[in-house]
Amino acid sequence: MKIFAHTRWDVAPVLAAFAHLAFDVYLIVGFESRPLWISAILGCLYAVSISWNINSISHNFIHTPYFKPRWMNYGFSLLESVAIGFSQTYYHWVHMRHHSGNSDRPDENGGTIDLLSIYRYGRNGEPENVWSYTLKSFFRDSLGDIHKGIAKNRPFDAAWGRFELLAFLGLAAIALIYDWKAVLFFVPFYYAGNCLSSLNGYYEHLHGDPDEPIAWGVSSHKPFYNWLWFGNGYHAEHHYRPRTHWTKLAALHEQIREEQEKAGTHVISTCHALGFMAPENREMELRHEV
Repeated sequence: MKIFAHTRWDVAPVLAAFAHLAFDVYLIVGFESRPLWISAILGCLYAVSISWNINSISHNFIHTPYFKPRWMNYGFSLLESVAIGFSQTYYHWVHMRHHSGNSDRPDENGGTIDLLSIYRYGRNGEPENVWSYTLKSFFRDSLGDIHKGIAKNRPFDAAWGRFELLAFLGLAAIALIYDWKAVLFFVPFYYAGNCLSSLNGYYEHLHGDPDEPIAWGVSSHKPFYNWLWFGNGYHAEHHYRPRTHWTKLAALHEQIREEQEKAGTHVISTCHALGFMAPENREMELRHEV
């Protein structure tokens, strides 16, 4: 029986997801036996791991589900929900709204199709401030609205998403009983991880062109970044062809490179999470000021 739907290379993100979950468990189980300063370092790594998973493993799974058998995809979705601390099914719905709007600007009523658009809470047609977007995005999701949005067309998936959320909360409750101090210690790092994910998303679209499909996203073509984040750097390419498998994004970039250059597709020389350090972004800001 064929297990993987696209390529055996997907064993890499699948194993990485299991490793992430194992790391989450270790944070709690080993808390009492570790010095506090080591747990603080691990907490920082935990925060980064949340953003890494959301923007690589979890993200790629949305567009190109890893497994051929449907039940395996549901099972992996549950695993991911526990690992990242949020329903993968709910995230799927929010992310597909993101691709429907592609970080669109507000309409005449001030709304955006993309609930994650960097322009949604901006002013005068400008992107929202990076600090505001990064720190507030975690609190803006409406679980009720997400559930209703899924339930309109996929009632089973809506129920499964709720189950994923309850499964995570149930395991969190068990962790609290096992070692409440450990759970409370890592809660701020959990929030920080979601903030890092929002920061990553901000620079995936800052200086992108919402009106030009080939320039909707902002790319980073650094080899190590794309190796570690399973192709996440090819974000402009991804928005242009969302169903392209992560192993083929580099080839897609080569195919459309000239078109991208003509359209002015924005490319940065850092990973997205460090977009505030990218000289290309600073150059664009100076041009805007002038």
